[in-house]
Order: sequence, then structure tokens, then C-alpha cells
Amino acid sequence: MAKKGQTFKKYSAEFKLCVILDIREQGLSYRETVRKYELGDNQFGGARHMLQRWERIYLTEGAAGFMVERRGRSSKGRPRKKPLDQEIENDLIAENQRLKERLQYVEMELEYLKKLDALVRAEEERNGKKPK
Repeated sequence: MAKKGQTFKKYSAEFKLCVILDIREQGLSYRETVRKYELGDNQFGGARHMLQRWERIYLTEGAAGFMVERRGRSSKGRPRKKPLDQEIENDLIAENQRLKERLQYVEMELEYLKKLDALVRAEEERNGKKPK
């Protein structure tokens, strides 16, 4: 089991391919291969399993299988959104435009009421009445 803070050596795809081809062509055992290439940290079992995994990948996927990153969890990613129907998209655009126009009207109305209130207060101040 890996210990906290332990780092692992990452082997290149070319190195993995070279090792596996050497095993297959020379008929080397996993133990001999571990010694020849100095794989693992005095843990024959871990290096042997690593070689078995490399060989399985080579046999099932070929040399291209070594290019795939297999560490960690695979990313599910953000699911792709289905494109909207053209009719629905047009309806949404029209609704958006209508709401923008309504917002602009309400903002203008608010500005008008603020100015009217300011005028009424100014008139009341001139006539000596208390503002509300």
C-alpha cells in the first residue's frame, strides 16, 4: 500500500514498449526483467504486477495503449447540452427581447416618478409646507 507522500516513478510509453518487446522476444521472466531494467524498490511483487499490467495493455490495445493516462479517476466532464429546436430558440429570443423592452419602459417610468417627486418636494418647500 502506498504511504502518504510517497512518489512513484512514471515510465515513458517507449520504455514500456521496449520492456514488453524484450520480454516477448527474449522469453525473459518477470523476475529477470525486473533485475535487468531495475524496476521497483525491492518489492518484486509490485514490479511483477506492473509488468503484467503492461503486457496485458500491450496485448489488448497494442503500443497505442501505453499513451493513455490511466491514473486517477476519469473525468465525467460537463455533460453536453442538446441543441434547442429552432422554433423554441426563436421563441426564447423573442421573449428575451420583449422582457428587455419592458424593463427599459419600467426604468424610464421610475426615473419620471423620481423627477416628479423631486419637483413636488421643491414646490412644497417654496410654499412653506412640510415635505411628507
